[in-house]
Amino acid sequence: MAKPKPDTQLQIDLPDKKYFTIGEVAELCSLKSHVLRYWEQVFPQLEPSKRSGRRYYQRNDVELILEIRSLLHDQGFTIPGAKARLAKNRVNPNSADLPEEKRSVLEQMQTIRNEIKEFRNYINQRY
Repeated sequence: MAKPKPDTQLQIDLPDKKYFTIGEVAELCSLKSHVLRYWEQVFPQLEPSKRSGRRYYQRNDVELILEIRSLLHDQGFTIPGAKARLAKNRVNPNSADLPEEKRSVLEQMQTIRNEIKEFRNYINQRY
């Protein structure tokens, strides 16, 4: 049986729910809530939604936190090293390795993501 990669994200069983509070995530990931708030500032990929001043993490956010925790605590990465590793793992839509069709789809997804972020910021400022 193959040994799992050391940066495997899901080392715990996450409850089957859509949103997690910062307290739940802190408990699930064995971290303090102030560490999670700091990581939000340091790692741009980590963006929980905020409503009424409360943070709500989705499953992919929790998986990212577990990956960051593994990089920093288990694998001995520094914060800049972990940031570089996470950035390297992201797909670059301008990569020459990608076929044109996939590149186009990734560019469209990035555009949609940016539009959603802008809309979310607009809603947060309005309400």
